[in-house]
Amino acid sequence: MLTIARWIIPLKSQLQTPIIIVNFKTYLEATGRRAVELAKQAEKVSKETGAYIVVAPQCADICKVAEAVEIPVFAQHIDPINPGSHTGQVLADAVKEAGAVGTLINHSERQMKLADIDAVIKMAAEKDLVSCVCTSNPPISAAVAYLHPDIISIEPPELIGSGVAVSKAKPEEVSKTIRLVRKVNSEALLLCGAGISHGEDVAVALKLKTQGVLVASAIVKAKDPYNILREFADAIKQ
Repeated sequence: MLTIARWIIPLKSQLQTPIIIVNFKTYLEATGRRAVELAKQAEKVSKETGAYIVVAPQCADICKVAEAVEIPVFAQHIDPINPGSHTGQVLADAVKEAGAVGTLINHSERQMKLADIDAVIKMAAEKDLVSCVCTSNPPISAAVAYLHPDIISIEPPELIGSGVAVSKAKPEEVSKTIRLVRKVNSEALLLCGAGISHGEDVAVALKLKTQGVLVASAIVKAKDPYNILREFADAIKQ
């Protein structure tokens, strides 16, 4: 098995596209031992297809997941804090020590002020953690682009968990986001999130010139997560 350290320092230069990030959220289907089982299924698909898959379990599960699989593991959130008196908050050093190599930032279910997003992006960079900032619309995406995260994922909140893919329902939002972001940032990877449920949704997202997808319930809540992951992976490898 690869050691965790293999991913940590060089990961940003090793990020491959298209990329699939699977957010485990706090679903029971992806909690504790089931988080490890789901991560292993994602790893199996990655090895079988060559697709670049990242998993984002709950903080409590990062360590056990990172020890069990070779694919990259992200945290779901970190707070803009330094070590000290911050009971209940999530420290960048802690998620890195647990084995995370990146983090989601500003998910619609864990929104942050722009100043805090900026602080967390900088903290992530200092700790060699990949920053993936979720944004709700094109103007916010453009504002975040100025902060130079590694990844921006466009996720209209009304479509999250809806089963209606943003790549199909709001392709103009995706295209406008890309145009605005690229005016100020030519390096950040751009992903589609919200409602991505089928391989076809992934294919449409890539045709819109995004570089991957951020998904959650379609995988985590599926009766057969392996088959859905395989469908997604096959779509990005076409």
